[in-house]
Amino acid sequence: MEKINKLKKLISYYNLDGYFVSKNDEFFGEYIPDNKDKLKFISNFSGSFGFALILKQKNYLFIDGRYTLQAKIQSGKFFHIVTIPNKFPSDVLKKKKLKIGFDPKLHTQKTLKMFFNKTGCKLISINQDLIGKLQVKKKVNSLKKFYTLPKEAIGEDYKVKINKLIKILNRKGINFQFISASENIAWLLNIRGQDSEFTPMPNAYLTLDSNKKINLFCDLHKIKLSFKKKFKNINFVDIKYTDLFLSKVENKNVLIDASSCSIYFENILKKNNKIVQFLDPIYTLKSIKSKIEIKNIIKSHIYDGAALTKFLFWLKRNYKKQNINEINAQEKLLKFRKQNKNFKSLSFPTISGCGPNAAIIHYKASKKTNKKLKKGDIYLVDSGGQYNFGTTDVTRTISLNNNNKRIKNIFTRVLKGHIAVANYKLKKNTYGSQIDSAARKPLREINLDYAHGTGHGVGYFLNVHEGPQGISKNNKINFREGMILSNEPGYYEDGKFGIRIENLIRVKKKKKVYSFDNLTMAPIDKSLVNKDILKKNELKWLNRYHQDVFNNLKKFMSKSELVDLKLACSKI
Repeated sequence: MEKINKLKKLISYYNLDGYFVSKNDEFFGEYIPDNKDKLKFISNFSGSFGFALILKQKNYLFIDGRYTLQAKIQSGKFFHIVTIPNKFPSDVLKKKKLKIGFDPKLHTQKTLKMFFNKTGCKLISINQDLIGKLQVKKKVNSLKKFYTLPKEAIGEDYKVKINKLIKILNRKGINFQFISASENIAWLLNIRGQDSEFTPMPNAYLTLDSNKKINLFCDLHKIKLSFKKKFKNINFVDIKYTDLFLSKVENKNVLIDASSCSIYFENILKKNNKIVQFLDPIYTLKSIKSKIEIKNIIKSHIYDGAALTKFLFWLKRNYKKQNINEINAQEKLLKFRKQNKNFKSLSFPTISGCGPNAAIIHYKASKKTNKKLKKGDIYLVDSGGQYNFGTTDVTRTISLNNNNKRIKNIFTRVLKGHIAVANYKLKKNTYGSQIDSAARKPLREINLDYAHGTGHGVGYFLNVHEGPQGISKNNKINFREGMILSNEPGYYEDGKFGIRIENLIRVKKKKKVYSFDNLTMAPIDKSLVNKDILKKNELKWLNRYHQDVFNNLKKFMSKSELVDLKLACSKI
């Protein structure tokens, strides 16, 4: 509470009525270092999405349905928890005429319009980091170098990608683009970095004009001479000069991305140029993986599936006789992953939840919450890895000798939803919201549902959550060959249990017919399946899937593990 009170003193000092706090840093990436996480600092909330509104009398924390329970536990003492889209800041503020301050480097026009347009509030840009004034500055070693991907990992040369992008820009009458999303720069130049714990991200900005003049703005200490030599046609500029450079751009039709270009940079560019806003074309280009990328992704999923499967067998064999809890279970899974030389890092913080903790959709085990795995519970593990070269994300729900019929029936309905997605008959113009309803149908038949999307896009040795494609209620992006998505219906009962089954799938085209192809290779726990609820085609899918798992993983198993694999993948 002391931090909040100090912030409120600053709010008064700047003659404001409130202050808007974002989750992101200035690069708008998904995972940010702790020292840059303003929202966690002020609210204690550790989820990957959210924002806070600190007023003189009340504090609000806005999150989505994945984090409702978690936010109440972590921040409910000092914040009113508001779940969007049920309510927005405009609903809380209504017709109040307040002066709300914000840091222009950490917010976009799109975000502020979405949240404050229907209010009578006046938004005031404060070119001071008010949260930063309260934080103790810690020295962070951030000089890890950028690097280029090797030839065997690249679908297209960066020059080919640049030509593709410029063609799109020319068609739309754009002669200058400011690329503010580091993930898009990584894709465009076939480079990666080490600026995020879970994503091989090179934090940078880039400008590109119709004459192919390219400037890369970054911390020059992260750039080796050998790296520079690979990009002779690119000008490398110290990132601290980004605003100065942009202020000299004149008489251009400038494309900025509404989701990642801060108000700070937008205001600089719009002084002497015409601003055009639409989705950065790189998002769509990046979402369609090449044949080389798909080949590497398939390999990565087999490596990852072998590690996860070994872990699941170890867990089933040992949870009764060893003291296994959520934290040492996730540590053991990481050890199995590290046995593969292609493993680089986790792709997100592992969700390792037993019993009631699994009901917290994005749960992270801590010393305070750590539960022992015990007989009768079900255990949920959602995890993924970054490999040379590919990104994985998989969830399995495991029975620890649980015989609850209701839980088995619900698990089986979640499985039916998962199979409905995997078997969905795709057309050329199919999009995510159509499939989302098919995934929820088996649960809705018994008046149950889940408070998250059914699937998100996934990157190639990049972000584990990647747009624009997705399987959710509002996603209208047409699926294209080479896109990768997650398939993860679930069900969560507060204080009791959580269930999720997640595979990654790719959009495949064969003889003009589109279909989903499973990438994830790990057994689904058959002891939680009520066979009587499954239709013939669903049983056929499960048996065929397990046959694929067996064929792909058998060579990685020891003798005893091979026995377990045969049993786990046997016909139901």
